[in-house]
Amino acid sequence: MSIISLGRLLLLSALWGASFLFMRIATPALGAFPTAFFRVLLGALGLVVILALMRARWRFNGKLGATLAIGMINSGIPFGMFCIAAQYLPAGYSAMLNASTPLMGVVIGALFFQERLTRDRLIGVALGVLGVGVLVGTGPVAIGSGLLIGAVACLTAAACYGLGGFVVKRWIAERGGLDSRLIALGSQFGATLLLAPFMLGQVALAPQALVWDDTGVWWAMLALGIGCTSLAYLLYFRLVEDLGPIKPLTVTMLVPLFGVLWGALFLGEKVTWAHAAGGLLIGLALWLILFKRHRTTLTPPGENSD
Repeated sequence: MSIISLGRLLLLSALWGASFLFMRIATPALGAFPTAFFRVLLGALGLVVILALMRARWRFNGKLGATLAIGMINSGIPFGMFCIAAQYLPAGYSAMLNASTPLMGVVIGALFFQERLTRDRLIGVALGVLGVGVLVGTGPVAIGSGLLIGAVACLTAAACYGLGGFVVKRWIAERGGLDSRLIALGSQFGATLLLAPFMLGQVALAPQALVWDDTGVWWAMLALGIGCTSLAYLLYFRLVEDLGPIKPLTVTMLVPLFGVLWGALFLGEKVTWAHAAGGLLIGLALWLILFKRHRTTLTPPGENSD
Protein backbone atom coordinates (compact mmCIF):
# COMPACT_ATOMS: atom_id res chain seq x y z
CA MET A 1 0.00 0.00 0.00
CA SER A 2 1.45 3.37 -1.01
CA ILE A 3 1.83 6.29 1.40
CA ILE A 4 -0.93 8.16 -0.46
CA SER A 5 -3.34 5.22 -0.14
CA LEU A 6 -2.46 4.82 3.52
CA GLY A 7 -3.16 8.50 4.06
CA ARG A 8 -6.53 8.18 2.34
CA LEU A 9 -7.37 5.15 4.50
CA LEU A 10 -6.52 6.99 7.72
CA LEU A 11 -8.48 10.07 6.65
CA LEU A 12 -11.50 7.92 5.75
CA SER A 13 -11.30 6.18 9.14
CA ALA A 14 -11.10 9.52 10.92
CA LEU A 15 -14.09 10.89 9.00
CA TRP A 16 -16.31 7.86 9.55
CA GLY A 17 -15.25 7.74 13.20
CA ALA A 18 -16.18 11.42 13.53
CA SER A 19 -19.65 10.76 12.10
CA PHE A 20 -20.65 9.16 15.40
CA LEU A 21 -19.45 12.27 17.25
CA PHE A 22 -21.48 14.61 15.01
CA MET A 23 -24.59 12.42 15.24
CA ARG A 24 -24.24 12.49 19.01
CA ILE A 25 -24.16 16.31 18.88
CA ALA A 26 -26.99 16.84 16.40
CA THR A 27 -29.52 14.17 17.35
CA PRO A 28 -30.54 15.55 20.78
CA ALA A 29 -31.39 18.89 19.14
CA LEU A 30 -32.89 17.85 15.80
CA GLY A 31 -34.18 14.37 16.55
CA ALA A 32 -33.08 11.06 15.06
CA PHE A 33 -34.81 11.14 11.69
CA PRO A 34 -34.25 14.84 10.90
CA THR A 35 -30.54 14.33 11.65
CA ALA A 36 -30.36 11.29 9.36
CA PHE A 37 -32.38 13.07 6.66
CA PHE A 38 -30.23 16.19 6.58
CA ARG A 39 -27.09 14.05 6.58
CA VAL A 40 -28.06 12.27 3.37
CA LEU A 41 -29.53 15.41 1.80
CA LEU A 42 -26.33 17.37 2.42
CA GLY A 43 -24.32 14.33 1.30
CA ALA A 44 -26.26 14.18 -1.95
CA LEU A 45 -25.91 17.91 -2.60
CA GLY A 46 -22.19 17.73 -1.85
CA LEU A 47 -21.77 14.89 -4.32
CA VAL A 48 -23.70 16.83 -6.97
CA VAL A 49 -21.24 19.71 -6.62
CA ILE A 50 -18.19 17.46 -6.56
CA LEU A 51 -19.31 15.45 -9.60
CA ALA A 52 -20.05 18.69 -11.44
CA LEU A 53 -16.51 19.91 -10.72
CA MET A 54 -15.18 16.53 -11.90
CA ARG A 55 -17.37 16.82 -15.02
CA ALA A 56 -18.77 13.34 -14.45
CA ARG A 57 -21.63 12.33 -16.72
CA TRP A 58 -24.84 11.17 -15.12
CA ARG A 59 -25.39 8.02 -17.15
CA PHE A 60 -27.07 5.41 -14.97
CA ASN A 61 -27.68 3.06 -17.92
CA GLY A 62 -31.03 1.85 -16.60
CA LYS A 63 -29.74 1.32 -13.06
CA LEU A 64 -31.08 4.47 -11.37
CA GLY A 65 -33.82 2.51 -9.62
CA ALA A 66 -31.26 -0.01 -8.37
CA THR A 67 -29.00 2.71 -6.96
CA LEU A 68 -31.97 4.34 -5.21
CA ALA A 69 -32.90 1.02 -3.60
CA ILE A 70 -29.27 0.38 -2.62
CA GLY A 71 -29.20 3.78 -0.94
CA MET A 72 -32.28 2.93 1.12
CA ILE A 73 -30.62 -0.29 2.32
CA ASN A 74 -27.03 0.91 2.61
CA SER A 75 -27.51 4.51 3.82
CA GLY A 76 -31.11 5.36 4.68
CA ILE A 77 -31.86 2.62 7.20
CA PRO A 78 -28.35 2.51 8.76
CA PHE A 79 -28.09 6.29 9.22
CA GLY A 80 -31.55 6.35 10.78
CA MET A 81 -30.62 3.49 13.11
CA PHE A 82 -27.35 5.12 14.16
CA CYS A 83 -29.17 8.37 14.93
CA ILE A 84 -31.64 6.44 17.09
CA ALA A 85 -28.65 4.85 18.86
CA ALA A 86 -27.07 8.30 19.35
CA GLN A 87 -29.94 9.13 21.71
CA TYR A 88 -28.84 6.35 24.06
CA LEU A 89 -25.22 5.37 23.43
CA PRO A 90 -21.87 7.18 23.54
CA ALA A 91 -20.26 7.79 20.15
CA GLY A 92 -17.53 5.25 20.88
CA TYR A 93 -20.06 2.51 21.59
CA SER A 94 -21.84 3.00 18.29
CA ALA A 95 -18.55 3.08 16.40
CA MET A 96 -17.43 -0.21 17.92
CA LEU A 97 -20.78 -1.90 17.27
CA ASN A 98 -20.50 -0.71 13.66
CA ALA A 99 -17.40 -2.90 13.37
CA SER A 100 -19.70 -5.94 13.41
CA THR A 101 -20.55 -5.22 9.75
CA PRO A 102 -18.28 -7.95 8.30
CA LEU A 103 -19.69 -10.43 10.82
CA MET A 104 -23.17 -9.65 9.56
CA GLY A 105 -21.94 -10.01 5.97
CA VAL A 106 -20.66 -13.51 6.66
CA VAL A 107 -23.94 -14.63 8.24
CA ILE A 108 -26.15 -13.00 5.59
CA GLY A 109 -24.02 -14.38 2.77
CA ALA A 110 -24.23 -17.91 4.13
CA LEU A 111 -27.97 -17.81 4.82
CA PHE A 112 -29.25 -16.03 1.72
CA PHE A 113 -26.57 -15.80 -0.99
CA GLN A 114 -24.97 -19.27 -1.02
CA GLU A 115 -21.62 -17.93 0.17
CA ARG A 116 -19.34 -20.71 1.37
CA LEU A 117 -18.32 -20.56 5.02
CA THR A 118 -14.88 -21.34 6.43
CA ARG A 119 -13.88 -22.46 9.88
CA ASP A 120 -11.92 -19.26 10.48
CA ARG A 121 -14.90 -17.14 9.54
CA LEU A 122 -17.18 -19.06 11.87
CA ILE A 123 -14.67 -18.60 14.68
CA GLY A 124 -14.50 -14.94 13.72
CA VAL A 125 -18.28 -14.57 13.96
CA ALA A 126 -18.24 -16.21 17.41
CA LEU A 127 -15.44 -13.93 18.62
CA GLY A 128 -17.24 -10.90 17.21
CA VAL A 129 -20.46 -11.78 19.02
CA LEU A 130 -18.46 -12.27 22.21
CA GLY A 131 -16.78 -8.88 21.72
CA VAL A 132 -20.13 -7.16 21.28
CA GLY A 133 -21.38 -8.91 24.41
CA VAL A 134 -18.38 -7.76 26.43
CA LEU A 135 -18.77 -4.18 25.24
CA VAL A 136 -22.51 -4.01 25.90
CA GLY A 137 -22.60 -6.08 29.06
CA THR A 138 -19.61 -4.69 30.95
CA GLY A 139 -19.13 -1.17 29.60
CA PRO A 140 -19.77 2.08 31.51
CA VAL A 141 -23.35 2.42 30.21
CA ALA A 142 -25.83 0.85 32.64
CA ILE A 143 -27.79 -2.08 31.25
CA GLY A 144 -31.35 -0.99 30.58
CA SER A 145 -33.89 -0.36 27.86
CA GLY A 146 -31.89 2.54 26.40
CA LEU A 147 -28.74 0.45 26.04
CA LEU A 148 -30.68 -2.40 24.44
CA ILE A 149 -32.47 -0.07 22.00
CA GLY A 150 -29.19 1.54 21.00
CA ALA A 151 -27.37 -1.77 20.60
CA VAL A 152 -30.18 -3.30 18.51
CA ALA A 153 -30.27 -0.17 16.34
CA CYS A 154 -26.50 -0.33 15.71
CA LEU A 155 -26.60 -4.04 14.91
CA THR A 156 -29.53 -3.48 12.55
CA ALA A 157 -27.46 -0.84 10.76
CA ALA A 158 -24.52 -3.23 10.56
CA ALA A 159 -26.80 -5.92 9.10
CA CYS A 160 -27.93 -3.47 6.41
CA TYR A 161 -24.30 -2.73 5.56
CA GLY A 162 -23.60 -6.46 5.42
CA LEU A 163 -26.54 -6.93 3.04
CA GLY A 164 -25.56 -3.88 0.98
CA GLY A 165 -22.47 -5.46 -0.53
CA PHE A 166 -24.45 -8.40 -1.86
CA VAL A 167 -27.20 -6.29 -3.43
CA VAL A 168 -24.62 -4.03 -5.10
CA LYS A 169 -23.02 -7.12 -6.60
CA ARG A 170 -26.35 -8.58 -7.75
CA TRP A 171 -28.07 -5.37 -8.92
CA ILE A 172 -25.07 -3.47 -10.30
CA ALA A 173 -21.90 -5.52 -10.84
CA GLU A 174 -23.66 -8.54 -12.37
CA ARG A 175 -25.66 -6.26 -14.68
CA GLY A 176 -22.70 -4.62 -16.39
CA GLY A 177 -21.41 -2.36 -13.63
CA LEU A 178 -21.69 1.40 -13.08
CA ASP A 179 -19.40 4.31 -12.23
CA SER A 180 -18.90 4.09 -8.46
CA ARG A 181 -19.38 7.85 -8.15
CA LEU A 182 -22.88 7.48 -9.59
CA ILE A 183 -23.62 4.63 -7.19
CA ALA A 184 -22.65 6.94 -4.33
CA LEU A 185 -24.78 9.78 -5.70
CA GLY A 186 -27.83 7.66 -6.47
CA SER A 187 -27.64 5.95 -3.10
CA GLN A 188 -27.78 9.28 -1.27
CA PHE A 189 -30.82 10.32 -3.28
CA GLY A 190 -32.47 7.00 -2.43
CA ALA A 191 -31.71 7.45 1.26
CA THR A 192 -33.14 10.98 1.12
CA LEU A 193 -36.39 9.68 -0.38
CA LEU A 194 -36.68 6.98 2.29
CA LEU A 195 -35.97 9.26 5.26
CA ALA A 196 -38.07 12.26 4.14
CA PRO A 197 -41.45 10.94 5.39
CA PHE A 198 -39.95 9.82 8.71
CA MET A 199 -38.37 13.25 9.18
CA LEU A 200 -41.64 15.04 8.37
CA GLY A 201 -43.54 12.71 10.69
CA GLN A 202 -41.22 13.38 13.61
CA VAL A 203 -41.35 17.14 13.03
CA ALA A 204 -45.16 17.04 12.85
CA LEU A 205 -45.59 14.90 15.97
CA ALA A 206 -43.12 16.67 18.29
CA PRO A 207 -42.16 20.11 16.93
CA GLN A 208 -41.66 21.56 20.40
CA ALA A 209 -39.02 18.93 21.24
CA LEU A 210 -36.73 19.95 18.38
CA VAL A 211 -34.19 22.79 18.41
CA TRP A 212 -33.55 24.38 15.02
CA ASP A 213 -31.68 27.58 15.91
CA ASP A 214 -28.47 26.14 17.40
CA THR A 215 -25.59 27.23 15.15
CA GLY A 216 -23.24 24.61 16.58
CA VAL A 217 -25.66 21.85 15.67
CA TRP A 218 -25.80 22.97 12.05
CA TRP A 219 -22.02 23.14 11.85
CA ALA A 220 -22.02 19.53 13.07
CA MET A 221 -24.62 18.66 10.42
CA LEU A 222 -22.55 20.32 7.70
CA ALA A 223 -19.49 18.32 8.76
CA LEU A 224 -21.60 15.14 8.92
CA GLY A 225 -23.14 15.62 5.48
CA ILE A 226 -20.20 17.00 3.50
CA GLY A 227 -17.17 15.58 5.30
CA CYS A 228 -18.43 12.27 6.67
CA THR A 229 -20.68 11.44 3.72
CA SER A 230 -19.77 13.17 0.44
CA LEU A 231 -15.99 13.24 0.90
CA ALA A 232 -15.90 9.89 2.71
CA TYR A 233 -17.73 8.08 -0.09
CA LEU A 234 -15.33 9.47 -2.70
CA LEU A 235 -12.32 8.43 -0.60
CA TYR A 236 -13.71 4.93 -0.12
CA PHE A 237 -14.45 4.32 -3.79
CA ARG A 238 -11.02 5.70 -4.74
CA LEU A 239 -9.45 3.19 -2.36
CA VAL A 240 -11.49 0.38 -3.92
CA GLU A 241 -10.30 1.52 -7.34
CA ASP A 242 -6.65 1.64 -6.24
CA LEU A 243 -6.46 -1.36 -3.89
CA GLY A 244 -9.31 -3.65 -4.85
CA PRO A 245 -12.32 -4.57 -2.74
CA ILE A 246 -10.59 -6.29 0.22
CA LYS A 247 -7.89 -3.99 1.61
CA PRO A 248 -10.18 -0.96 2.06
CA LEU A 249 -12.21 -3.05 4.51
CA THR A 250 -9.43 -2.44 7.04
CA VAL A 251 -11.31 0.79 7.65
CA THR A 252 -13.74 -1.26 9.76
CA MET A 253 -10.89 -1.88 12.21
CA LEU A 254 -9.81 1.75 12.38
CA VAL A 255 -13.20 3.50 12.62
CA PRO A 256 -13.84 2.31 16.22
CA LEU A 257 -10.47 3.67 17.33
CA PHE A 258 -11.31 7.11 15.97
CA GLY A 259 -14.89 6.92 17.21
CA VAL A 260 -13.73 6.26 20.77
CA LEU A 261 -10.96 8.89 20.47
CA TRP A 262 -13.23 11.69 19.22
CA GLY A 263 -15.89 10.85 21.82
CA ALA A 264 -13.33 10.98 24.64
CA LEU A 265 -11.67 14.18 23.41
CA PHE A 266 -14.72 16.26 22.53
CA LEU A 267 -17.60 14.77 24.53
CA GLY A 268 -15.77 13.57 27.62
CA GLU A 269 -16.89 9.98 27.14
CA LYS A 270 -15.32 7.41 29.44
CA VAL A 271 -12.91 4.85 28.05
CA THR A 272 -12.81 1.63 30.07
CA TRP A 273 -11.30 -1.83 29.89
CA ALA A 274 -14.52 -3.01 28.22
CA HIS A 275 -13.65 -0.87 25.18
CA ALA A 276 -10.23 -2.53 24.98
CA ALA A 277 -11.46 -6.08 25.58
CA GLY A 278 -14.47 -5.82 23.30
CA GLY A 279 -12.46 -4.00 20.64
CA LEU A 280 -9.70 -6.62 20.76
CA LEU A 281 -12.17 -9.46 20.25
CA ILE A 282 -13.92 -7.65 17.40
CA GLY A 283 -10.56 -6.79 15.81
CA LEU A 284 -9.44 -10.44 15.98
CA ALA A 285 -12.76 -11.48 14.48
CA LEU A 286 -12.31 -9.05 11.59
CA TRP A 287 -8.80 -10.33 10.92
CA LEU A 288 -10.06 -13.91 10.74
CA ILE A 289 -12.91 -12.91 8.42
CA LEU A 290 -11.19 -10.44 6.14
CA PHE A 291 -7.52 -11.30 5.90
CA LYS A 292 -6.62 -14.79 7.04
CA ARG A 293 -6.38 -17.28 4.21
CA HIS A 294 -9.32 -19.65 4.29
CA ARG A 295 -8.63 -23.29 3.60
CA THR A 296 -11.26 -25.37 5.36
CA THR A 297 -14.78 -24.71 4.08
CA LEU A 298 -18.11 -25.66 5.60
CA THR A 299 -21.28 -26.04 3.63
CA PRO A 300 -23.90 -23.40 4.44
CA PRO A 301 -27.55 -24.33 4.81
CA GLY A 302 -29.23 -25.26 1.54
CA GLU A 303 -26.03 -25.96 -0.42
CA ASN A 304 -25.03 -29.41 -1.61
CA SER A 305 -21.79 -30.71 -0.18
CA ASP A 306 -20.75 -32.80 -3.18
